[in-house]
Amino acid sequence: MINLLLSFIVVVLQAAPGSAAPQQGQDNPTYVLGPTDVLTIRVLGEPDLTNNYTVDSDGTISFPFLQRVPVAGRTLKEIEALITKLLDGDYIRKPQVSASVATFRSRSIYVLGEVKQPGRYTIEGQTTLLEVIAQAGSFTTTAGPTMNLLRYKEGITGVIAGTPVSPGDPRAAEVVRINIEDLREGRMNANVILQDGDTLFVPLADLYYVTGFVRTPGQYPLRANMTVQQAIAAAGGISERGSDRGITVLRKVNGKDVEVNVKTTDLVRPNDTIKVRQRRI
Repeated sequence: MINLLLSFIVVVLQAAPGSAAPQQGQDNPTYVLGPTDVLTIRVLGEPDLTNNYTVDSDGTISFPFLQRVPVAGRTLKEIEALITKLLDGDYIRKPQVSASVATFRSRSIYVLGEVKQPGRYTIEGQTTLLEVIAQAGSFTTTAGPTMNLLRYKEGITGVIAGTPVSPGDPRAAEVVRINIEDLREGRMNANVILQDGDTLFVPLADLYYVTGFVRTPGQYPLRANMTVQQAIAAAGGISERGSDRGITVLRKVNGKDVEVNVKTTDLVRPNDTIKVRQRRI
């Protein structure tokens, strides 16, 4: 269960205050460098060039021979390729360059929508989607089956605005849709590494309604491929006075409310109202 997994992460985070900023995996290929990150750059056989370099506010580092090298908005592999290219020939023949993150900067992540504690979160280090969702208190009971991860079009420079990206915002170049069921099933490709300025938006699920002789009438989030039987079970099941015969659904068809007879194996549609009648005595 996703809530059990998130609860476990919450316990771990509370037990180890520094664990929100794990330092393992500094060589993560998707991490994008930004101001105040500290890089460790090693050039094989060149001890004078091997050092820690802080990314300045303009997104550059001061590197021997090369002066200012723009690294913000690049991954470690891209930085290695850039420095290798700049050094090759004029300074060193076929340099072998490696880069890793010595210290991660503080970053801002926004979590909006159907979570228990939406807002802005400051994180450090390599932080995953699950860790941030855990900090936000997990999902609400009305969360939809898919969340959206939105990223700034301008990359690191767009983050300076300090505001979240919302669906449809022209500043958002990338929208990654993440299936919550994938997280529930432990498919870790859904547990992405977050970047500075990322916005997680968890939309409200489609709803359906159950009325009549069930134990807990009301509105409920609609899940993928949910049947009438499953929808009634979510409402506590049919009460002692209810009947599983003659179940109808009030459904909007061509803009009009139409009451249709359904079987328990039929699929529920968004905004359906399921009516369970009283059994005959």
